[in-house]
This record gives sequence, C-alpha cells and structure tokens, in this order.
Amino acid sequence: MAATAKRRIRLHGDATVATLMLAPAAVLFSLFFLWPFARGLWISLTRWDGFSPPVFIGAGNYLKLLRDSLFLGALENNLIFVVLILIFKNALGLGLAMLLDRALFLRGPIRAAVFIPVTLSFAATGLLWSWIYNPVVGLLNAALDLLGLSGLQQSWLGDADIALYSIIAVDIWKWLGFHAVIYLAGLQTIPQDLYEAARLDGAGPIARFRHVTLPLMMPVVLINVILGLSGAFVRNFDIVQVLTQGGPNHATEVVMTLMVKTAFQDGNMGYASAMGYALFLIVALACVALVGLMRRSKVDL
Repeated sequence: MAATAKRRIRLHGDATVATLMLAPAAVLFSLFFLWPFARGLWISLTRWDGFSPPVFIGAGNYLKLLRDSLFLGALENNLIFVVLILIFKNALGLGLAMLLDRALFLRGPIRAAVFIPVTLSFAATGLLWSWIYNPVVGLLNAALDLLGLSGLQQSWLGDADIALYSIIAVDIWKWLGFHAVIYLAGLQTIPQDLYEAARLDGAGPIARFRHVTLPLMMPVVLINVILGLSGAFVRNFDIVQVLTQGGPNHATEVVMTLMVKTAFQDGNMGYASAMGYALFLIVALACVALVGLMRRSKVDL
C-alpha cells in the first residue's frame, strides 16, 4: 500500500510538472491560433465592414459564395493551380532529384544553384519574371525572336488565355528546388543493396524505378503532394499579387487575392472571412482524403 501511495504521489507530481511546462505553449497556442480561428469563424457569420458593429446573418455569406461568379472563378483558378502544380512539381522534382543523386561533376554547386530560387523573396521573384515576361523588352520574347520563333511571342501576363499558366510556370520554377531536395533526401535513404539485387534479377532502369524507387518513396511523395496542395491553394497569393493582381479581367484571380480585395477594398470583412473558411475546409478535406487514399494503398506513413 505504501509503495502504491508513493507511486501515485510521484505520478501526480510528474503530471503537475508536465502541466506547468506545457502551460506557456498552451496559452500562446490559444491566444494566437484558437482564439483568432474562433473569432474569424464568428465574423464569417456576420455582415461587418470592419468599423461598425457586426450584424449576425448566419450562413448568409456561405450561401452567397455558391452563386458568386467571381468566387467560383477564383476557385476554378485555384483548382487549375492544384492540378498543374502537383503534376509538374512532383514529376520534375523527382526527376531532378534522381539526376542530382548521381555522381555528377560539380554536383554540390549544381544542387545549390537548383535551390537558389527558393531563397528569393516573392517580391524579387515577381520583379524578375515581370521583366522576363515583358512583351516589349522581356528576355523570353527576345530569346524566341533570336531562335527564329517570333510567332510564339506573347503578352504573357496580359493575355487572359495564358496569364494564369505563365504564373503557374513561375511558381513551379520557384519551388521546384524545394521539392527536389525533399525527394533527394528520400532517395538517399533507399539501401543500394536493393538496386544491386534488382540488377542481378535482370531488372532494367524502368523496372528498378517502378518496383524499388517508387514504392519506397511513396511517403515522401505524400509529403510533397500535401505541401504542393496547400501551396497551390494558400501560398499563391504573393506571386499572383506581384505579377498581375488577379488580372487581366480576373483571369488570374485566386481565392486569396479575391479575399483580400473583398476585405480591404470592398470593406466586407464578413464575406471575406467566409471565403477563407470555405477555402480552409476544401484544403482540409483534400488533405484528409489524400492521407486516407494513401493508407488504403498501404503506404507506410
């Protein structure tokens, strides 16, 4: 009985110490995440211009989203972002990582050069590509003219049909090195003995990739897909804002740029908050569905 009592006292003391150590983090988490999240959710249920008292309207803002052509168009642009970003960032990132994993001449400097775009700020990236895409003095049109391909010259950011894809190309260029580094780290964890065994069994490069590399890289693929998914929905605001501000004629508008305009130009904070929470719900459901799909495919997460 005495030993049991001492054990209970010790466990109680450990729990007290653990609570005291976790309390500062819990307070900060509540102040800077839980409270803003709950407050923002409340605002999304109101009509509020940021100055006068909020007027509760229930789900009115969310119902309005379903018939708002600007929001639906911005969401469609987000979905195009997602599809193209996930395909090209992962396919090119994995291919680049496999190339950099080889014993190349000057492999270290090449790896550093690949990662340089990731370190650039969005402002610097936007200014750089604004100059490259300039239809009059831009580097891209000049290069096409030099190669005798002047028929392919475009107003890359001024044409509503191609402006969105031009921005997507910039986003891929900026983050390709980031995803390649993650894939490279995953490739270096694969035992070389597996490749040697596959060679002895007569497996060629494609068979080794299909039966050795790809299955063992699936957890890394999941990480890159989730990062790309969240980036295509949420982290594309800066590059769109710097390059086109959603133009021309909303052709490159995404939910984040439309949300900022709605909040600070139109003064409709409640409706802008509803856009944000709708986007949050879409991203959360997509990530949950993706993780569930991976687990159903028996990927070791």
